[in-house]
Amino acid sequence: MRRRTLISAAGVAGAFSAVSFARPAVAQRSAVRTGLDRLAAEDWARLRGGTVGVVSNLTAVDREYRHLVDRMHAAGVKIGGIFGPEHGFRGSTRVGGDSGTDARTGLKVYDAYRVTHDQWAALFTEAGVRTVVFDIQDVGARFYTYIWTLYDSMVAAARLGLRYVVLDRPNPIGGRAFGPMLKPAFTSGVGLKEIVQQHGMTVGELARFYNGEFLTKPARLEVVACEGWHGGLFAADTDVPWVMPSPNMPTPDTAAVYPGTCLFEGVSSISEGRGTTRPFEISGSPSLDYRWRDTVASHNLPGVALREAYFVPVTSKFTEQLCGGIELKVTKPSAFDPIRTAVAMLVEARKLPGFAWRDDNPGRPPFADLLFGSDGPRKMIDAGASVPDIVASWQDDLTAFNQRRKPYLLYPRGH
Repeated sequence: MRRRTLISAAGVAGAFSAVSFARPAVAQRSAVRTGLDRLAAEDWARLRGGTVGVVSNLTAVDREYRHLVDRMHAAGVKIGGIFGPEHGFRGSTRVGGDSGTDARTGLKVYDAYRVTHDQWAALFTEAGVRTVVFDIQDVGARFYTYIWTLYDSMVAAARLGLRYVVLDRPNPIGGRAFGPMLKPAFTSGVGLKEIVQQHGMTVGELARFYNGEFLTKPARLEVVACEGWHGGLFAADTDVPWVMPSPNMPTPDTAAVYPGTCLFEGVSSISEGRGTTRPFEISGSPSLDYRWRDTVASHNLPGVALREAYFVPVTSKFTEQLCGGIELKVTKPSAFDPIRTAVAMLVEARKLPGFAWRDDNPGRPPFADLLFGSDGPRKMIDAGASVPDIVASWQDDLTAFNQRRKPYLLYPRGH
C-alpha cells in the first residue's frame, strides 16, 4: 500500500446529488475494552515468567495512544523480539517491512513481511520466544495482509509448541460477512485460505477459525477478548482509538468501502484513489465523468450515496492527470454492502470504451481474480451479467461460510 499524499485543488470539485451525505449522529459511543486494555489491567500477569515475542504494528495502542510494546517494556515484561508486518513495526515503511533496533525500547525488530512458515519458526527460535502476542488492527477484508501475518505466525508457533495470545480488537466495519469465497486455485499473498471477501470477524475470531479449520497442528491459542463490542457496532460507534493501519487506510470511512473498491486495484484503466487524500473512497479515470456516477446510482444501492467527483492523483495511476469518477459516502453502515456496490461500479464501467483488467503477472491469474478469490465474478462482468445475478453467484458459499464460522465467534451478531 503506497504512502498517502495530498490531493490537488481539483479534487474538491464536483457536483453533489440531492441525497444528504450526513451520517446520523452517534448519541453516545459504546465503551469497549480491547484485549490490550484488559491485559494491562491485569498488570500483564499472564505474560510474566517467560520470553515474549510481539507481532504488532503502530495500531496496538490503548485509549491514551500508548503502544503495547512500550507499556510492556516499561512494566518489565521480558520481550525477546518484535515482529513487524507490512509497513513495519512503527509504520515507518511505505513498502515492505523493517528490521533493526527499536529506538524507543532498544528491542530487536524482525522483518516479518512475507516470510514463510519456516522463516517465522527460525525468527521465533532466534528470539528465544516462548509466548507470541499478536495485536494489530484489521479492517475486515480478506486481501488486507495483516490477517495472513496472523495465520502464518500461528502455523509457525504451533509447529514449535509456543503459546499464542491474541489481543483482540473490534472489526471496524462490523460483524457481517459479504462477498465471494476464495477458491484454492486463487491463493496468493492477498488471500491464503478459504474465507469470504469481507469476513466480518475480529482477529481473535479469525485466529479461532484458523486454529479449528486450517491448522493441521492447532496452536496453543488464547484470545483476550474485547468487552462491550458486538457485531452491530462500527468504528464510529465505539470509543476505541483509530490509528491508520497503513498509509492508504487513513480513516474508518476508508475501511468501510475498502472490501469493495479495492477491486479497482485489479483494473488498469481506473484509479482506486491512491495518490489522493481519499484512497478507495474515490475512483475514476481521465475518460470518465458524471455519466458513470449516474448509471451506477440507477442501481439504487442501499446505505450509500454517490458523489460525482474530480481528482488529480499525485502518485500511482494517472499521476497529475484530471480524473472524473465517483466518491462513495456511506450513509447507513448497517445497510451498506461494499462488494455489491463495487460490482455495480465495475458492471457500468465495463460497458464503457477503454476498460481494461490489470493483467501484468504472466503465468498467474489476473489480479482481479486474486482479489475476488476466483475468476467467476470477472467472467460474469465480462459477459454482461446483471449485478443481482453476480451477487447471487456467491450466496451459497457465503451462507456456508456463515454457518462454518459460528463455532468460532466470540461476540453477538444479532442476525
